[in-house]
Amino acid sequence: MKAIVKGALAAGVLLIVAAGFMAGLRSPSPTPERKQTLTIAAASDLKFALDEFLVEFRARHPDAAIQVTYGSSGNFLAQISNGAPFDVFLSADVAYPRKLAEQGLVDEKDPVFLYAVGRIVVWVPKGSPLAVESLGMEALREPAAKRIAIANPQHAPYGRAAEAALKSLGVYDAVKDRLVLGENIAQTAQFVQSGSADAGIIALALALAPAMKGQGRYWEVPLEAYPRMEQGGALLKRAAAPELARQFRDELLGAQGRALLQRYGFSLPGE
Repeated sequence: MKAIVKGALAAGVLLIVAAGFMAGLRSPSPTPERKQTLTIAAASDLKFALDEFLVEFRARHPDAAIQVTYGSSGNFLAQISNGAPFDVFLSADVAYPRKLAEQGLVDEKDPVFLYAVGRIVVWVPKGSPLAVESLGMEALREPAAKRIAIANPQHAPYGRAAEAALKSLGVYDAVKDRLVLGENIAQTAQFVQSGSADAGIIALALALAPAMKGQGRYWEVPLEAYPRMEQGGALLKRAAAPELARQFRDELLGAQGRALLQRYGFSLPGE
């Protein structure tokens, strides 16, 4: 009797295993598809404009993972030259992606492109005694401007523009010992916004951003006071998601992207 029961149980187990095996053959478990990842190295002046642009871009490309790193364009040039795995480089100076193209690191099918022209302003907190609106760059001579923030001219295009404007408008020698250097233009803006500096020469795009717009006053530096800041980008040869990178580039240069850049104070190429 015991042998009969054991045999029945064994047969039942075999039937269950066989049924499970056959079910597995009929409906295999789907393997989840890996998301495409787009990695972008972007100049710090693009922080707010690009974050806003990417809200809709992500909505249009829900199967893509977008990763953005903001920083100094000169530092990105060095990192990408040394193998940093970015798909797209958006620089505050078009000369940097052109250098990458000379090194053979840019996709030959997609040449370096221009996307904007940067502007600089002298920015002070709302309660500052410095009358930048009426005095312009001359306000930086005032004793109240004890610390003046600019981006580091050694590797930040906005720092070079600020230094050039200070020199061309005749105030550099008077203020050079009061300059505080930010690693990039976003850190420079943070210095003056937080009170670590009394005034700063920053990107108009940051002065117009929601985080700073209501907190300060600014004077727009005349375009003739510093070299034209043509901002450019490139799709990198080692891109892991080249087609997604092209879609990003095309949408940034499209009507919506251009309108957004203008809203954040950028001029457009050709203007």
